Amino acid sequence: MEISKNSEISVTTKHDYDRASELKAFDETKDGVKGLVDASVTKIPRMFHHKFDKDSSSTSSSITKLDVPTIDLVDIHQDPTRRKIVVEQIREASEKWGFFQIVNHGIEVSVLDEMKNGVIRFYEQDSEVKRELYSREPLRPLVYNSNFDLYTSAAACWRDTFSCLMAPKSPKPEDLPSVCRDILLEYTKQVMKLGNVLFELLSEVLGLNPNYLNDMMRCDDGLAIACHYYPSCPEPELTLGAARHSDIDFITVLLQDHIGGLQVLHENNWVDVSPLPGALVINIGDLLQLITNDKFKSVEHRVVANHVGPRVSVASFFRSFQPSTRLYGPIKELVSEDNPPMYKETTVQDYVEFSMARGFDGITSSLPYFKIGNF
Repeated sequence: MEISKNSEISVTTKHDYDRASELKAFDETKDGVKGLVDASVTKIPRMFHHKFDKDSSSTSSSITKLDVPTIDLVDIHQDPTRRKIVVEQIREASEKWGFFQIVNHGIEVSVLDEMKNGVIRFYEQDSEVKRELYSREPLRPLVYNSNFDLYTSAAACWRDTFSCLMAPKSPKPEDLPSVCRDILLEYTKQVMKLGNVLFELLSEVLGLNPNYLNDMMRCDDGLAIACHYYPSCPEPELTLGAARHSDIDFITVLLQDHIGGLQVLHENNWVDVSPLPGALVINIGDLLQLITNDKFKSVEHRVVANHVGPRVSVASFFRSFQPSTRLYGPIKELVSEDNPPMYKETTVQDYVEFSMARGFDGITSSLPYFKIGNF
């Protein structure tokens, strides 16, 4: 692919295709996928073409009328009976789906809306402003680019992202974009509180002290936020917004807008996670499946591309982001002679590095590689 100064784009033919050059040319524009859309492309560059199984096209959704569970958290702090009902609902969703949506979670709709608007404001800034922030240096306070695995995946995804590490140490305000700085800090504060509540409820599901996952396992030690921007796509049937993957954390809290596109793999069907006003999507990550000895399920999911856009989403990932020698394995209170540990102990860093090296390229979860007997 060649991108000229006047943003004209030409895609190479099949016989002279040079993927490395196409990736480099795209990356060096520092304009991301949004830059292609702004240049009015009608054909997506070959670097974005994904291979799909016959029964798993980019646009296919569930072939059955299945719905991801929705759980209402109303009155869980005041009504013990209501809390027991919610704990049981979370148990079923975590064991069977690995995904659920929550309403009445304590974060005001105005905060959710402003967070989504803040993401839009970031991506709709002048290109020159954003280019100053574009980088592939992972240790920057804010990392903005298109496709973190651009040079290692078999196909790029139709998505741009900016991300920042928000806890345990909050970034300096001046290191965050002015167009969304205040809402990033406020949203983080609210999500951290919600995460604490969710880990309490998940602890109770496991029959443990409500503080177990927070205090003993330190599941809420760190938080990173990734703000995704999925522009409208002229050929959505050829690509994906996010390739099939599972999350390499304990839990993920996702804020999505009204457009939708998120799909979860359930009983070999891709099921749409339909947007609900004011709801947040929660999914179990690999590390939580590991420490619960497969009681909770970390499920693969993806995002389809769409003619409609832009779609925005904000993913909040709970796990430690600092190097640590702390080992995580199946929780001892959950294992027994009848339920022996299925995984070897690992540090969070080792699990993450192993998974990142494999990439999010339609490859299944890394969990099988950490099962006892696979080392």
